[in-house]
Formats: sequence, structure tokens, C-alpha cells
Amino acid sequence: MQLIETFTTQRLVAEPLQFKHLNELHRMHQNKQVMATLGGVRSDEETRLFILNNLHHWQCYGFGLWVFRDKVNNQFVGRAGLRNIHLAGKDEVELAYALMAKFWGKGLATEMGEKILKIGFELLNLGEVICFTLTTNQASQRVIEKLGFQYEGEIIHANLPHLLYRLTV
Repeated sequence: MQLIETFTTQRLVAEPLQFKHLNELHRMHQNKQVMATLGGVRSDEETRLFILNNLHHWQCYGFGLWVFRDKVNNQFVGRAGLRNIHLAGKDEVELAYALMAKFWGKGLATEMGEKILKIGFELLNLGEVICFTLTTNQASQRVIEKLGFQYEGEIIHANLPHLLYRLTV
């Protein structure tokens, strides 16, 4: 299994999520504005568990979430990647992303998503990827649609209404 380590996009540098990112992820997970779209703020322990789960995912599958930094000033922008999930009775691969609020509206989520999907389809040979967001998160819906995903329907995830999208090669 080929591990996809670091890579770059036009404006960002990505590396696999690791424990050294704990402080940055904690800052993200404590940000009410960011976490309003991701199920609410997370405690220190929940952030540690989040990292542990993601490290395990990397070990099992050779891919997972990456941490993204701005190429110019090395600032933490957010996290994004591919992860296996069980949704509505089916095993799926999800494109997941979260950005610090100061980086919203700059096209960075789309930039991250394009590169991650290229890795997923071309290097990991995935046949399809899903993406979902809260029904109220119109900015994320625009990103998902820009990336070429097709709307599939409404689902309940984490006891909240979400919109489900799918992209098939």
C-alpha cells in the first residue's frame, strides 16, 4: 500500500495529520464559528481521540486526513482528506474538510478538495467518493458542487439533517 505523505497545491502544503498538530486542531475544535458546521466544539480529550482515530485510519488504509498550511507564511489553514465511514448502512469513502474561519471564502476548500480527489481517483483507484454537509451550510454546498459532486438526497448524520452528494469516476 502506497502512503500518500506530503503534497502541495497552488497555495497550500499538506502533511498527514499527526499528534504534533494537537494544538492547532484543539484551537480549531474550540472555535465555535468553525465547529458550528461540524457538530459543536470538542474537548481536549475528544481532539486527542480524533487524532488517534485518524492515525489508525492512516495505518489501516494508507490515506486519511492531512493538515494544510499556507505556503507563504506556514499558517494553519485547516484539515481535509479522505476517510472510510459507514453511512446509511453502507461503507463509503468521504471527502472531509474543515478550515479556520479566517480562510473561508478564498477558494481554499475547493483547492484542497480538487487535489485530494485527484489522489483518491488516480492514486488510490477509488470508484466514487461521497461528501455531506449540514442542510444550512450553503458555503460548503457550493464547494461540493464546484468539485463536481451530484446531489443524492437528505440524510440524518450525528442526529442532524445533512445533504449527501456523490462523485463517481
